[in-house]
Amino acid sequence: MQITTRLEFDAGHRIPCHKSQCRNLHGHRYAIEITLSGDVIQQEGSSEQGMVMDFSDVKAIARKAVVDVWDHAFLVYQGDTAVREFLETLPDHKTVIMQSVPTAENMAAEAFRILDALYRDTYGNHLRLERVRLFETPNSWADALSR
Repeated sequence: MQITTRLEFDAGHRIPCHKSQCRNLHGHRYAIEITLSGDVIQQEGSSEQGMVMDFSDVKAIARKAVVDVWDHAFLVYQGDTAVREFLETLPDHKTVIMQSVPTAENMAAEAFRILDALYRDTYGNHLRLERVRLFETPNSWADALSR
């Protein structure tokens, strides 16, 4: 069985070498969908009976590990030194240094990397992260999939 839940957050970024507008500082209303697979829990009297995982637990893990970290932050590529130096001049600015350019593809892959171990077999029901879908706009997204 598979389940999916969705959360949203706002963040800024730029693609430093982009050939068009994305090289400029800008932001998005991102959405992230987390898809898990696992056996439906049949344990009589369990709070999770009939579920793969409680959606509130799925969301709590994603919020703590990814969404709250990235929400209202500027996601900057570690190699983008000009922007990094600029952001350092802003007192108490929420900046997240990314190891790769913060494209939708790289962000989805990073979210998957962060979340994979946090969900794995949480309830002893073969729970597994299958997909992280990151929407950069309502019509454009990237999927990071389990292998």
